[in-house]
Amino acid sequence: MALHIGYEQQPEHPLQRIESGPLNWRVERMSLSKDRTELRYNTFLTLRGIPPDAFEYRLGNRSALEWIIDQYQVSTDKRSGITNDPNRPDDPQYILRLIGQVLHVSLETVRLVNQLASLPLLP
Repeated sequence: MALHIGYEQQPEHPLQRIESGPLNWRVERMSLSKDRTELRYNTFLTLRGIPPDAFEYRLGNRSALEWIIDQYQVSTDKRSGITNDPNRPDDPQYILRLIGQVLHVSLETVRLVNQLASLPLLP
């Protein structure tokens, strides 16, 4: 429980950062590669080395990482014209850090659940 409640205090899962172009931490829309081992953060940054086990921990019908990708994007409501922008001017690397922390929580959760399978059942 503490792992999930304190997800923002968890360490980041290490990912390889492939940087190109001018420095930019802003997210418009992220996307996974077809093999789901890379995350295109923006035109400046791609994150490589996403473990397959990260997709085993699911929130409903998608993994926690897929939920982050879906929720942390700039979008404008067609009816109201209100723009939802998850970027934080006071903490430009927040979303990047969150991705690493969510991967850590996902992988640790999968590890713990797999350990439960080896415990004896009560009679």
